Amino acid sequence: MKVIICGAGQVGWQIARHLSGERNDVTVVDSNSDLVRRATETLDVQGVAGFASYPDVLDRAGARDAEMIIAATHSDEVNMVTCQVAHSVFGINRKIARLRSQSYLDAIYSDLYRRDHMPIDVVISPEKEVAAAALQRLSAPATFDTEVFMDGEAHLLGITIEEECPVVNTPLRQLTDLFSTLRAVVVGVRRDGTLFAPEAKDQLFVGDSCYVFTHRDDIARTMEIFGKRNSSQERIVMVGGGNVGLTVAEALEGGTRRVRTKIIEKNRKCAERAAEALERTIVLNGDGLDAALLAEAGISRADAMLAVTDDDKTNMLACVRAKAEGCDYTIALINDPTLVPLMTPLGIDAYINPRATTVSSILRHIRHGRVRSVYSIGDAEAEVIEAEVLSTSPIAGKLVSEIDFPEGVLIGMLRKGDKVVRPLGKMRIDEGDVIAVFALTEDVQQVEQLLQVSIDFF
Repeated sequence: MKVIICGAGQVGWQIARHLSGERNDVTVVDSNSDLVRRATETLDVQGVAGFASYPDVLDRAGARDAEMIIAATHSDEVNMVTCQVAHSVFGINRKIARLRSQSYLDAIYSDLYRRDHMPIDVVISPEKEVAAAALQRLSAPATFDTEVFMDGEAHLLGITIEEECPVVNTPLRQLTDLFSTLRAVVVGVRRDGTLFAPEAKDQLFVGDSCYVFTHRDDIARTMEIFGKRNSSQERIVMVGGGNVGLTVAEALEGGTRRVRTKIIEKNRKCAERAAEALERTIVLNGDGLDAALLAEAGISRADAMLAVTDDDKTNMLACVRAKAEGCDYTIALINDPTLVPLMTPLGIDAYINPRATTVSSILRHIRHGRVRSVYSIGDAEAEVIEAEVLSTSPIAGKLVSEIDFPEGVLIGMLRKGDKVVRPLGKMRIDEGDVIAVFALTEDVQQVEQLLQVSIDFF
């Protein structure tokens, strides 16, 4: 399939890497020639330097025979006009745009994106995706990462192994014997900065960060086995009252549980806007690194602290200070992936990477044959792919133990009919089954070949 990606920043680059790796005809467009050069030199893509909204630039990018355009530049208006030009001039069938401004995303204006108005098929909001990720982290406070698969029946949990973990130094194959009824599988382990798919003989050590697939009904038991306890989040302090913080606070106010939330926002206008929009949330105007202001917000009694300003270092330092004041659980918004290794030494419990959430959201809206969901892990180090098994797939009719997956690939969960089960070697994969597969980035292409999926759109 021929795809044009407008914007060669981190999000555009990751999408281009994913699609070009599946041997699609990808062209990257950006006004920054250096970013275009980086994309063409590191990926199997073509590049065009110029403004994505200009018809002549899209023409040079091959828009006349393109089937999809993904507009992910830094400007909402450029993304919107790009989709309009792609539709009106070139008749491109599938148009995806990343939009940040909340005014463009207000539900009462959703009619704007009809085909006879502003023809955008899928609108991606980074702020809304980050807010959703933050709410997921808050719902599982003993984890550093969470994602939902198989219509909510299967969960991927990121768990840090600590001294009190009962299964530390235990070979993974023994976990299956010890907890035979537990529907949970360790699919990924990060050790000393390196992510890998573990083998049955591997053990978990203190300091490891592991990714565990578990059935929804077995989450509490899984967390207990890994030495974690989920406490209720009744008092939350947020640093940052911008779009993300406001969205999270509104969701907490509208939830079924009564949560006491306080927001600290440095910008007075932003703080006033948040105070007007929220009913039960207390908004404080000031610096989130100010110890006195944190004390006024009750940080020592807070169950969780969420730092979502637009500055990574402020978010990390706010989390460190909150920990020092006695807060149990901290989450930081981190844009720069090179800062993530500092999380553990600084004692930060969880983080949210806006780029990864946006990339995952865009990939989710690009159907790969029968692929139902894609989740990007870390700095695009691995992916979790949820897919339906087709009759033409080489794995259809085979036992799990007979499938020749690469070393960096593990099946995390299997859905047969209406039952979600832990995959065992003696189980047969049949047409129509749904599998969730963890794959290191370099093995993704081989996984999709085994699944025999191809890029499609709907």
